[in-house]
Amino acid sequence: MTFDGIFTHAMADELSTLLVGGRVNKITQPYPNEVILGIRAQRKNWPLLLSAHPQYARVQITQIPFENPAVPTNFTMSLRKYLAAASLQKLEQVDNDRVLHLDFATRDELGDDLSLRLVVELMGRHSNITLVNLNTGKILDLIRHVGADQNRYRLLMPGAQYVDPPKQDVVDPFKDDSRGYRELMKTSDLPLEKLLQRHYQGLGRDSAQELATRLQNGDADAAWDGFFEALRQPAATIAAGKQLQFSAIPYETLAGAQTQYPTLSAMLDAFYAGKAEHDRVQTQGGNLIHVLKNLIDKDEKKQKKLAQTLKSTEKADDYRIRGEVLTTYLHQVQRGETAVTLPNFYDEEKPLTIALSNQLSPSQNAQKYFAKYQKLRNAVAFVHEQMAKNQEELDYLTGIMTEIELASPKDLADIKTELQQGGYLKVQKKGKKPEKRVKVSAPDEFYASDGTRIWVGKNNLQNDQLTLRKAQKTDIWLHAKDVPGSHVIIDSAKPSDKTLLEAATLAAYFSKNRDGSNVWVDWIEVKKIRKPNGAKPGFVVYEGQRTVAVTPEEKTVAKLRVKPTL
Repeated sequence: MTFDGIFTHAMADELSTLLVGGRVNKITQPYPNEVILGIRAQRKNWPLLLSAHPQYARVQITQIPFENPAVPTNFTMSLRKYLAAASLQKLEQVDNDRVLHLDFATRDELGDDLSLRLVVELMGRHSNITLVNLNTGKILDLIRHVGADQNRYRLLMPGAQYVDPPKQDVVDPFKDDSRGYRELMKTSDLPLEKLLQRHYQGLGRDSAQELATRLQNGDADAAWDGFFEALRQPAATIAAGKQLQFSAIPYETLAGAQTQYPTLSAMLDAFYAGKAEHDRVQTQGGNLIHVLKNLIDKDEKKQKKLAQTLKSTEKADDYRIRGEVLTTYLHQVQRGETAVTLPNFYDEEKPLTIALSNQLSPSQNAQKYFAKYQKLRNAVAFVHEQMAKNQEELDYLTGIMTEIELASPKDLADIKTELQQGGYLKVQKKGKKPEKRVKVSAPDEFYASDGTRIWVGKNNLQNDQLTLRKAQKTDIWLHAKDVPGSHVIIDSAKPSDKTLLEAATLAAYFSKNRDGSNVWVDWIEVKKIRKPNGAKPGFVVYEGQRTVAVTPEEKTVAKLRVKPTL
């Protein structure tokens, strides 16, 4: 399901209940299209995410950690100027559209009352967040400035008069008492779901299809009333069909097993944890990805070159044989010859033609062959050593690239630090102040079905911290077998079989074999894990492990993010 008008309606009700009456105590813009408003309400701090992302636009309470940029954006500064300590008076949806109004009360610089409105438009690539002065109707600032050349209907720039998005000639289904769907059901020109979308405001394709199915499979009036009545008490649901889909209430028309969540916001955190986070990582980690790709490309080329050098050493025995044959038949070789054919006693006395330098004596020619032989022999050991070192570095860098693929934005700082510590990335020194001690970010927390806590390290520094410092010696450690991936810790000495399988699923999912089936995962007690001296971050050794095969599924991972109510 998309974040359509139906879902927006349910989310507006959820957020209004939690936040109205609260005060803004923190404002950050961790990502280009997204703002976090910290709102203190009902004795709790609520991080409210307002997203104008072209693909993942939404409004929700989020518990996904984020990094606060060192330098605030202009939009952040505008919000802080006007909304710091402002009181949220009202949060409501406009008709049944994908537009929310958040109305705030505050005071201006002179102490006079000031009414402000944050308009959040969740409209795909046209999504925007606009701060409006309700006293004047003028725009104070926007997260995306849109000039007249981009939008002829309205100017979305600071100082312009705010104009609502164009209204559609459709009916708000939450306010319609006419039972107009009865007439639509009598029309056979188009499928009922398309007619519903044309007639009613805010019905996405999934919602229209669900409503059409309910209307056609029973008493239409009861089905209509039941659908909208259920939305008053949402049962947030993710359906795991060919792709994950979400809805405010369980939809009969969504394929796959359905998992319910305590709130719409918790469900969206689970749903977007992979999709939106991956997009953010690709944007914010672009420089790291570029550096790693160059390093990996360089090592791959070096490995090929070393392999070619190694192949050339296969001629070593040919040089030795020529040297020995020449030495044996020196008396038959004349100085000044450029080649000589002699019997090869290593190959049934078959004739062997040997190239000679006419500037050297027969003995010197023989010594030249022995010298080439010895050089190649010495090169074999050197090349093998270099190939092993280069392959080790290649595996290490490939592992870090896998980490970035599996990372959240908060993990990028750790990965950057690790690359700097390893000399792969230059440290940008700022002034003469001593560098702060690096603080490793916390691992991700998950919960087994029985409530047992499971930690997942998302990068090498986290993995070392988790396995070697945070975990108890009796805890259970898991890792996908023979591939780069996360260290996973079960916070229990004797987990149930189901908990063990759930943790193994996490280890497989957060590994290079995420998309595989029957992924092998090692598990062992933490006390049997050892880190060799001088080993790179994240590298450990162990013996006596047991192995289990699991198939990682996104729906299982999403479910394990939420602490169960026991």
